[in-house]
Amino acid sequence: MPKRAKKDDNKCETEASVQDEEPGNKKGKKGGKEAEPVILYEDGPDKLTTEDGKDYKLKISSWNVDGIRAWVKKEGLSWVREEDPDILCLQETKCAEKSLPAEVKNMEEYPNKYWACSEEKEGYSGVAMLCKEKPLDVTYGIGIEEHDKEGRIITAEFDSFYLVTAYIPNSSRGLVRLDYRQRWDVDFRAYLKGLDAKKPLILCGDLNVAHQEIDLKNPKTNKKTAGFTPQEREGFGALLAEGFVDSFRELYPDKPYAYTFWTYMMNARGKNVGWRLDYFVLSKALLPALCDSKIRSKAMGSDHCPITLYMAI
Repeated sequence: MPKRAKKDDNKCETEASVQDEEPGNKKGKKGGKEAEPVILYEDGPDKLTTEDGKDYKLKISSWNVDGIRAWVKKEGLSWVREEDPDILCLQETKCAEKSLPAEVKNMEEYPNKYWACSEEKEGYSGVAMLCKEKPLDVTYGIGIEEHDKEGRIITAEFDSFYLVTAYIPNSSRGLVRLDYRQRWDVDFRAYLKGLDAKKPLILCGDLNVAHQEIDLKNPKTNKKTAGFTPQEREGFGALLAEGFVDSFRELYPDKPYAYTFWTYMMNARGKNVGWRLDYFVLSKALLPALCDSKIRSKAMGSDHCPITLYMAI
């Protein structure tokens, strides 16, 4: 994801994103620049029924926590207990299972917990899935070693659907990993198509792409930035073309200023200079069961905010 680079952090997900901060061009009386007005995103009331009146039965939340140990210290679990999803998916946990905080491992609300982490780097990547009800089956990765060694995918099978939580590779500073990201997109798309041929699926997580210009504050100055290159946007578009739907844009096609990530630099979150990188993507067969897709932009604890999906399934 686009984010600040740390001196002691050699992971490929770092991206300076200084272009995100783009003050207005109007000049004041003394020739200085006037800041653009801050427009914050407001989540509307949760819709708990489908268009034809079916009540939701499943609530899923997804959050890139930017380090689960730090997130716990920032009271992330308090939000989880208040939100109370049936399934909680986390990305960028940056923690081996043996080093997980006891507060997470001991959560009685979620007796079924699943973890994937990088095989080669401690404190890098990682995803988790916490479920109130036990899935029929759980698998890790997509069956390709090049991709699976970084701990980016967990798939759970339930009676009528698959749930996939994903932390998609970032193209990195200078786009040095863009070629790899394009290979990933092709292979991951094939994996999802294979699942969808068996039963419909829900994909959630940090997909590391702002699909449309409406999905980030400054599209004009970020066209060569990781997460908004033509190649990445086309890759996401190709996934949708295979019979999948971006649930938020399905419900809110023209809703602006709806972001899920803000760089830590330059008070980007306070100014709502952000990107929408976190998604719930559905098989089209699940659209009749879609109640709502929410962005919880006020929840703190990470450089991302959580998102929540309501389904009558």
